[in-house]
Amino acid sequence: MFLTQTVPRQREIIEVFLRNGWDYMRRLLTGGKADQPQLPPPAVLKNILVDLGPVYVKLGQLLSTRPDLLSAAYIEELSTLQDEVPPVSWLEVEILIRKQLKSPLEETFTTINHTPVAAGSIAQTHRATLANGKEVALKVQRPGIDETIAQDITLIQGIADLVARTEFGQTADIKSIAEEFTKALEAELDFTREAGFTDQLRRNLSQSRWYDPQQIVVAEIYWHLTTEKLLVMEWLDGVPFLLADLGSDQEKRKEITTLLFRAFFQQIYIDGFFHADPHPGNLFYLIDGRIALLDCGMMGRLDPRTQQILTEMLLAIVDLDAQRCAQLTLQLSDSAQPILLPRLESDYDRMLRKYHNVSLTEMNFSQVIYEILQIARNNQIRLPSNMGLYAKTLANLEGVARTFNPEVNLFDEIKPLITDLFRRQLLGDSPVRSLLRTALDIKTLSLQSPRNIELLLDRLTSETLQWNLSLKGLDGMRRTLDDAANRLSFSILVGSLIMGAAIISTKTQTLQLSYISIVLFSAASLLGLWLIISILRSGRLR
Repeated sequence: MFLTQTVPRQREIIEVFLRNGWDYMRRLLTGGKADQPQLPPPAVLKNILVDLGPVYVKLGQLLSTRPDLLSAAYIEELSTLQDEVPPVSWLEVEILIRKQLKSPLEETFTTINHTPVAAGSIAQTHRATLANGKEVALKVQRPGIDETIAQDITLIQGIADLVARTEFGQTADIKSIAEEFTKALEAELDFTREAGFTDQLRRNLSQSRWYDPQQIVVAEIYWHLTTEKLLVMEWLDGVPFLLADLGSDQEKRKEITTLLFRAFFQQIYIDGFFHADPHPGNLFYLIDGRIALLDCGMMGRLDPRTQQILTEMLLAIVDLDAQRCAQLTLQLSDSAQPILLPRLESDYDRMLRKYHNVSLTEMNFSQVIYEILQIARNNQIRLPSNMGLYAKTLANLEGVARTFNPEVNLFDEIKPLITDLFRRQLLGDSPVRSLLRTALDIKTLSLQSPRNIELLLDRLTSETLQWNLSLKGLDGMRRTLDDAANRLSFSILVGSLIMGAAIISTKTQTLQLSYISIVLFSAASLLGLWLIISILRSGRLR
């Protein structure tokens, strides 16, 4: 159906594919025989997405968070995609702002800088001053972007439907990826969602026993001015993280990297709600020396069970324990397909073996996690999509930290936290509460166990307990036993007829008994002949 919709845009997309040399789409769209598709090289794929426009750049950014689907070369190339585009004129932006405000623009703001400080595919940001004198940032949705996105979503879903008909599309679950992308893209059009994320992150980081919460800043949201298309938040004055002028103050650099690692480890392993895009442009060094986290549009979530598995995975990586890595990967898996555990363990052992002679200070943890996800993908293990966000967050964080402070040692940063993480998983935030909960569980188990045993015995004695067993090959075994029993019965019958005929023939005194003996011999002969033929036809004479 998508071939008949948005024809000009469709033609443009096909032209971009062909211009960049990926002729698989030509065969697919023209009805020719499509061979097993191969993705274009990473650089070519990036060019295709850039040529297609901002929405497809967003698709590339999403794919960069899925190392369980793409190899490291693609992840690295797509991670460099930026959706910077020329800004929309102030006249168009002003019209949209006025529509979103409940009060006149002049009464709400005393000044607005008509030149945006940043412009992306979805929105652009302007600096302004409220009537009460507070400096704010206005994130304004690009006029008409919702209609453009709706058209491109239709096309992406259409392409996904076509590719899903191939073995490649089914293996990679293309339709699920397209559905995930469209939902993420549609969610980005609602700025109240991002505002809610920002507020939640602000609350989570406002308290910690790992760092000083006063040193981490997340912008305050002005909810009375925020709508689906306009986000108004506190203006944070500073510079991108890597542009901070610290000179040769190595101690300050170490303090900042420690602060960042601890803030993000709390988000990931304690809160289960983390900023999933910590690239240099989203980490600001403020003029008062604090660190700010910007742009909460891409956030990741981890449930307590996943947090526990990932914490154990960190320890398994430090210990270079391939067997434990394999077990933890299977615990994360949401695939129902059978997995060859020995092969998975062997792949992990081969990968981890190259780190045996590498000191922990030189080990790139995010690279190891990427390789673990790649091995899972090669073994047809499907992991939850939030694993990609988790790996990308660690990779971005470690990359920025090493650029800012080349002497950073990730292991030294996380070593004091691992013990606390395991203690928290064992005892929780309140040891007394955890102890009481465990005692209640034991009490409940002790009270219920006798009753459950009594019910089991009742069902056994009343013969109401049924066992449902499914053994592979059992039907074939049953048929074989039935055939053998039937043949044995016929053999006994044939032997009995022969013996009866022989007894009668030895004592034959009348013509009638002689006839009976002949009939018995004939019947025995026919049944014996049938039995021999049946055995020969079954091929089981040997």
